[in-house]
Amino acid sequence: MMKSSSVNRRKVVVVGAGAVGATFAYSLAQSGLAEEIAIIDKNDSLAQGQVMDLVHGQPYFPSVSIHVGNSSDYANAQLIVITAGAAQRPGETRLQLLKKNAAVVRAVVAEVMDQQSFAVILVVTNPVDVMTYVALKFTGWDRHRIVGSGTVLDSARLRYLLSVHCGVDVHNVHGYILGEHGDTEFAAWSMTHVGGIKFDAFCPACGRCADWEAERSLIAQKVRDSAYHIIDYKGATCFAVGLALVRITSAILRSQNSLLTVSTMLNGEYGLQDVCLSVPCIVSAKGIEKIVESRLPDNEIAALHDSAAALKQATIQLLAE
Repeated sequence: MMKSSSVNRRKVVVVGAGAVGATFAYSLAQSGLAEEIAIIDKNDSLAQGQVMDLVHGQPYFPSVSIHVGNSSDYANAQLIVITAGAAQRPGETRLQLLKKNAAVVRAVVAEVMDQQSFAVILVVTNPVDVMTYVALKFTGWDRHRIVGSGTVLDSARLRYLLSVHCGVDVHNVHGYILGEHGDTEFAAWSMTHVGGIKFDAFCPACGRCADWEAERSLIAQKVRDSAYHIIDYKGATCFAVGLALVRITSAILRSQNSLLTVSTMLNGEYGLQDVCLSVPCIVSAKGIEKIVESRLPDNEIAALHDSAAALKQATIQLLAE
């Protein structure tokens, strides 16, 4: 069996060379985080083309080995990022992708297991919460090793929209979207603040809203609908999610103990059991270092439980197939 000492601590395998996988690889290469990036796709020509296009930019970003990979690359990777799967079509919900993408995720993690990999797996394939659940159940691994990209992107969308609305630098705005990465997600307003000032206190001082309650409902709805609008406009989301994945990758490769709203299996936390969704987590080299149980108000706990119920129903539908 492979020894953990043989793991390349800065090697990332990207599974899927489509819009999300390629954009992530492009962003990752420029970040300087990775020492080696292997790109795998069932369409070998696509993988070859993406790698060739990327390496021609080598003079303009930090040194990194980028190559077309195969299943043997899983053996010594620190991080395996699964972006492969059918793309979300205009008008299609994430949950409608269930059956076809579950087969893809199972096939990939089966190959990872065959290579006796010690890597952390980052699941991006949609619907990401259910696909994270599928990967966990299929592998039987400890839940810390399989991480869903969750609502890290959604939380960034929330921060951006709030920064524009409030006229404040986005880097001073902090907020989180919890629950499903999808239609039942919700903004955790109790955890939202500007420069340490709770939003409930900041808004009266700001004076930009006549009706803050109505405005924040509209902003939360815009966050939920963002992907649908982008897909309608250009067919796929790729840039912001690519950057969100770099942020998660940084937390893992550098063991930063970052608090991120990734998707993970809950086993009693927040009163929920046997479901994967996004809650605040400490992310490090081991994957999920710790689930942070924030004291959410009753309405947000109810929203989290509603999201969990929708995801459990989707899982039941999948397992019944």
